[in-house]
Amino acid sequence: MTRAFDAIVIGAGQAGPPLAGRLTAAGLTVALVERHFFGGTCVNTGCMPTKTLVASARVAHQARRAADYGVVLNDGVSIDLPRVMGRAHKVTETSRGNVEAWLNGMEHLTVLRGHARFERSDTLLVNGEAITASRIFVNVGGRARIPDDMPGIDDINYLTNTSILQLSELPRHLAVIGGSYIGLEYAQMFRRFGSNVTVVERQSRLIAREDEDVSETLRSILEAEGVAVRTDAECIAFASRAEGSIVKVDCTSGDSEVVASHVLLAVGRYPNTDDLGLEHAGVKTDQHGYIVVDDMLATNVPGIWAMGDCNGRGAFTHTAYNDFEIIAANLLDGEQRRVSSRIPGYALFTDPPLGRVGATDAQARASGKRLLMSKRPMTRVGRAVERGETQGFMKVVADADTRRILGAAILGVGGDEAIHGLLDLMSADQPFDAMKWAVPIHPTVSELLPTLIGDLKLI
Repeated sequence: MTRAFDAIVIGAGQAGPPLAGRLTAAGLTVALVERHFFGGTCVNTGCMPTKTLVASARVAHQARRAADYGVVLNDGVSIDLPRVMGRAHKVTETSRGNVEAWLNGMEHLTVLRGHARFERSDTLLVNGEAITASRIFVNVGGRARIPDDMPGIDDINYLTNTSILQLSELPRHLAVIGGSYIGLEYAQMFRRFGSNVTVVERQSRLIAREDEDVSETLRSILEAEGVAVRTDAECIAFASRAEGSIVKVDCTSGDSEVVASHVLLAVGRYPNTDDLGLEHAGVKTDQHGYIVVDDMLATNVPGIWAMGDCNGRGAFTHTAYNDFEIIAANLLDGEQRRVSSRIPGYALFTDPPLGRVGATDAQARASGKRLLMSKRPMTRVGRAVERGETQGFMKVVADADTRRILGAAILGVGGDEAIHGLLDLMSADQPFDAMKWAVPIHPTVSELLPTLIGDLKLI
């Protein structure tokens, strides 16, 4: 027997639940299928627990710097990792519970726990039961990628961004394989908790998709805190030892091996699409397993859409939520919203954080446009000086002819918040002159944005 619905949502991540809410509010009968935890990566193993841990690590770091601010701590600083982790788990459990309670109380919604697998383009099998709908929305997220080109990986006990949240004792020496966003957040975090930390990165610099000045500055910030960084690690391999794991790095300089008590793999993500039976529905995926979608997030099969990390169009909570907004607006509100209209923005939540929007310098130069650029060190930002946190800089690049901002980066205190002034200006498609005469609040990081724009010069 087959149960029929107007729509089916696969996955209770950032896009699935709000879409179910819009669809049911429109009077449609909806089934939402979730095989594991409600809330997706963000709530369970991503943003919420990790940023909670980042907050604990910052408190420890600030406590060690207390004397710099004239504050005397007589007993030193120690870390109770079970309590630190317990706080993060509590944040996750509360948010997860809220999502689940919201869905369970939603009128016209049937929540099914289990693994959904396509039987054909309009039918799924869940726990042996067939369910069908003319509209199906895939929101299955992703997981840590386990590399198959690093010899010895199967011979060691490694951690991922999921299993590291279950640690109850501090690693003596944590080797982080991968010098990008997830890896660097954990590297700084555990260094501040008291672990020795080594970051191993194959490429010649950290976060290689960023501009060189961002990579170099962030590296200097981490190294100043005692994080060892090994780049140009072209031949990463592993071997098990009684004291933990040997990480063979084969770098151009320094020791060829790192002895680590724990190894964290942070070398990218993989979409959870390999066990959905997409081939039975005829849904196309690319060479990396991401579901191929058009500018309105529809797949090649009519009646099937893909949202969030599994579609390869943005690996962030905010882009997943925007995927929901685009689909809901187009299906229910008669609009023509498109992914290509989205201004790309994100943050790296090291301390200080990096806020990024739009094009990098390299991307802007490659466009062939006449460019304006401005850059200011955080040593000239009053807010940063007052807080004693002057690492980093802010910069912006703009089109000299259209007078539109093309991209910006703020690596410094408050950068993850201050960047929104520029993101909003770009989203509104306004010339940068609109911000030039703003009167921002003092003392803030954002107050420097009009000054930064006023210093734009041809390059």
